[in-house]
Amino acid sequence: METELDRGARVTSLDRHLALVSVRDGGVGAEQLRWIGTDPDIFEAFYREQVEGVERFVARRVGDRGRAADLTAEIFLAAIESVGHYRASKGTPRGWLYGIARTVVANDARRQGAERKREERWTGSALLDLDDAARIDARIDAAARARELYAAMDKLPEGERAVLELVALDDLSVAEAAAAVGVRPATARVRLFRARRKLRAELESAGGPGKEPTQRKEGQR
Repeated sequence: METELDRGARVTSLDRHLALVSVRDGGVGAEQLRWIGTDPDIFEAFYREQVEGVERFVARRVGDRGRAADLTAEIFLAAIESVGHYRASKGTPRGWLYGIARTVVANDARRQGAERKREERWTGSALLDLDDAARIDARIDAAARARELYAAMDKLPEGERAVLELVALDDLSVAEAAAAVGVRPATARVRLFRARRKLRAELESAGGPGKEPTQRKEGQR
């Protein structure tokens, strides 16, 4: 006779199977995200979907390969630890992950200059093979031009700069950027408009091209 425990195990196994099928068909969506902390296959799929974007995000803010690798690893570890708090109503998994990335990078910036001692610390650079290391170096090199714009972008208010970076540099939609910074999409659109206008004026006054960094066409926002 089947017990409640047996039925629970069977349902969980079925849920996992259905989640895996969904992931293979369409990637890790809001319904499958909860599994990244307990299912290695679903986490691997999520990691592969998001890691290049996260590497670009970190490389634009960090110029050292080892530190960039460490932070990338920390971001995904933090995602595993906090996935239980994710709510689909607050945004897409991508926007949620970039919100975590912003927090991790900001915390690291505040810790710079102080000695950090952690037992059993995950060292991202130790997990890299040569191809991974070369890829992160390429991300950092490719981000050098974007970092040149930071002098102008740093003059923007934090809220406006954050939305501009996420949309123009990290290729998030306005809705995803809004979720990452914790505001409504309408507020994010207003901040993005103001940031573009101010940045363009700043670059023009400095003798630059007067164009914001962008990776997507305007119609794709």
